[in-house]
Amino acid sequence: MRVTFRCDPALIDTLARPVPARQALPEWLRNMPGTAWSALHDEQIRTVKHCPPFVDAMAFGFVIPLPCDVSMRDGVLSWDWDLPQLAAEAHPRSPISFHVPAQVAATPFHDEAVSIVKFNSFWTIELEPGYSLFATHPVNRADLPFRLLSGVVDCDRFSDVGVLFPAVWTDPGFEGVLPRGTPVAQCFPVARTALDLHCEPLSTAGVGRYDATAAALLSRHGVYRRKFRARRGRSRRE
Repeated sequence: MRVTFRCDPALIDTLARPVPARQALPEWLRNMPGTAWSALHDEQIRTVKHCPPFVDAMAFGFVIPLPCDVSMRDGVLSWDWDLPQLAAEAHPRSPISFHVPAQVAATPFHDEAVSIVKFNSFWTIELEPGYSLFATHPVNRADLPFRLLSGVVDCDRFSDVGVLFPAVWTDPGFEGVLPRGTPVAQCFPVARTALDLHCEPLSTAGVGRYDATAAALLSRHGVYRRKFRARRGRSRRE
């Protein structure tokens, strides 16, 4: 799957580039312990650091990085980013813009006192024919002070301008700096194919496999990782 990113010629040598999500895993995941004490079990148990589905979800696809440092002080977002003259006149120059609260009226995200932050994209994204871009909040990143609103964009057709990423600012007490490179969106190419949903009872053989697999999972660690987890190719960045 080839994903092509393009930016204004004036920014190609300095703009923070999209990266495979695996390269943007947070420090808390790298630093968290592999085991932790469980009072319920009265013993050490393995943490989600050893859960392949949890980690693989965080490492899947690619992330769009914040293009510059953004500060939050006293409820005000600000940045100091000296952009050169851009070739495209309609190109945004600020890393963030806003939606008015009314645009999410009657949704769980609505709050008259809070605007919807919009992360401007300085990269266009082109996918192979038949694929759309699923953009969502960086997976399992509740530590970020915002929550991206998920969306699907047909980036095999819509690739002349950047995708914009709206988000709710969820931490009103946040004070500090979101550094350049902070993941603002995690994206996955998805095929536009119709789903054929089919439900049926387990066969006799299926019941046997169910019990055998469940017993194996309960008897020892790492069964899913060793027997079922697919080998993932490493994404390349050019």
